[in-house]
Amino acid sequence: MRTLCFCLFLLCPVIGQAQEFRKVGCRFLALDADAPPPPLLNVAEKGVEIPCTVTTNTLSPAGFCFAKGSTMSFISSGDRKPAATATIPANGNAFILVFVASAKAPNALPWRVFVVEDNPKNFPDGGAFVANFHNQDIRFLIGESKIMLRPAGSHGFPRPEKLDNFNMAPVVFEFQQNNTWRIARETMLRFLPGMRYLIFAYVDPTSERPRISTFRDYGITAKPPPPK
Repeated sequence: MRTLCFCLFLLCPVIGQAQEFRKVGCRFLALDADAPPPPLLNVAEKGVEIPCTVTTNTLSPAGFCFAKGSTMSFISSGDRKPAATATIPANGNAFILVFVASAKAPNALPWRVFVVEDNPKNFPDGGAFVANFHNQDIRFLIGESKIMLRPAGSHGFPRPEKLDNFNMAPVVFEFQQNNTWRIARETMLRFLPGMRYLIFAYVDPTSERPRISTFRDYGITAKPPPPK
């Protein structure tokens, strides 16, 4: 009995370490299509490395990565230097990882990663998800919905009720400059069932100006494969 207890005692740290890693569904996206991240590797358990390609203009196909606790780590597949880390919420099993170049600073990793949980609350069918990665408030109109978002805020909008004959509705974004709201983007978007938009406000690291990037997707939720 003592031998059995001693063996279990030795195994506990190993089991605990194994449980630190969890497999989650991931899709990738780069905000700047002109300078996307290089091919990356997700550093996983037991030396396993998962190849990751961060796509531009559209979301990557569904795949999976490993997180150690709440941290997901990436290295460059070329020089194998640390490239980015992402903080994954404890709940949820499918995420969209949005990469944007970091402002140049000593000891800073080359890429920041914004993590968006891929669920129906954030992405209502036929609607739009808006995230404010800017350091100031933004305000915008999507169809009949008007809202202001604080920095680091996000919101999922249902499909607009008021659409024209082509299923289109107005989308207007404004930034504040010198205490005056100025239109940054004004357009019409088509909202169809089974489709969704991802809209991000952020600061371009090169020009240091606020930008709006809009991506269209078809609601493919990333799900991790069943355990073997």
